[in-house]
Amino acid sequence: MAPDLSDAALAKVTAEIAAHAAEFDRTGDIPWPGLEAAHRAGLLTATVGPRFGGPGVGPRDTARILTAIGEGDASVGLLAANLLNTHAAQAAHPTWPAAYYDDLLRRSEEGPALANAIRAEPELGAPARGGLPKTTITRDGDGWLLNGHKAYATGGSALAYHIVWAVAEEPAGADGSVPGSGTAVSTSRAPRVGHVIVPGDSDGITWIDTWDHIGLRASNTHDVVYENVRLPLDAFVEIPRGADGVYRDPAAATGPGSFGHPALYIGVARAARSAFADYARSRVPTALGRPIAETERIQSVAGEIELQITQAETLLHGALLRLAAGDQPDLSAIKVAIARSVIAATQTAVAALGNPGLSRHHPLERHLRDALCIRVHPPQEDAVLLASGRRVLKKDNS
Repeated sequence: MAPDLSDAALAKVTAEIAAHAAEFDRTGDIPWPGLEAAHRAGLLTATVGPRFGGPGVGPRDTARILTAIGEGDASVGLLAANLLNTHAAQAAHPTWPAAYYDDLLRRSEEGPALANAIRAEPELGAPARGGLPKTTITRDGDGWLLNGHKAYATGGSALAYHIVWAVAEEPAGADGSVPGSGTAVSTSRAPRVGHVIVPGDSDGITWIDTWDHIGLRASNTHDVVYENVRLPLDAFVEIPRGADGVYRDPAAATGPGSFGHPALYIGVARAARSAFADYARSRVPTALGRPIAETERIQSVAGEIELQITQAETLLHGALLRLAAGDQPDLSAIKVAIARSVIAATQTAVAALGNPGLSRHHPLERHLRDALCIRVHPPQEDAVLLASGRRVLKKDNS
């Protein structure tokens, strides 16, 4: 059944999630109350495809969902974004072993069942910058053994399934095939790269609590080590190389699904707007004798915050509408522009309030910390600006 995506229903979920956000920001624990609120509203399975019995909501409704969740708690929003992207990808191109995805859906009927792509590594850093992982899967009898160390694995021990980026180490038969798989491989022996679907309760998984971040503190984005984790053959999903034989990291490509992250941070900016307005309406300095909300200075600040949020929302939904119409806007540049507007809106609110805006007794301080995290999601601003600038400066640019 499709979830209720009316503005009123989403606002109710936002309020329920927000009621627990400050607590989990302080403890860093997995924000189960917020996840459960989103689950009860049917939001965590909204992108499950119709072929799997789900509502299969599209990119714009997904963005609305994530904005509402992010407005309540950015950490819950990040966990939800990663899960909704996983379901949407499976709906578009089914690659999971059937038994694993059936299990994820079964768990999702009972409560929040999280999944996330685990890609970064301590030495490599973000894979969008290039390079191949050290994490490997090695053929062992009729299956694989997974070994490696990953960083920034959002979701931590709450993950029901990991989607682990790895290189396949496998012996080639005389006919150029992998014994027992029937899969032909290149005679050049270029390594196969892909993702491995890994149940979160598999033997050999160890979590290292490394996440002590300025923002998204309850996202549990810890390190994880895989040691001889045994998996079936069909758990490996290869990412094909291009026609030129070059492997290109899919995380570096911007598409409709990648707008889930900007959407949740627009929610953070909205939360900052509300916190600013609540303070301005309640703050009555003795010398003024009336709420600061009635002054032109604060009203102008509120207008600037609103302008930045409107700009971000228009960029987000305008880009998705253009994609739906068959246009090809520069999505990477649009994501950078959204990030700038989100941060500008939140910083404007904090700066106008001075000390109260920076106090941990006021939610604006948390919203600022969370908003700054929008910059870490690929593609990063410097890479986008460099690529855009090179296009502009080409001699044949028209």
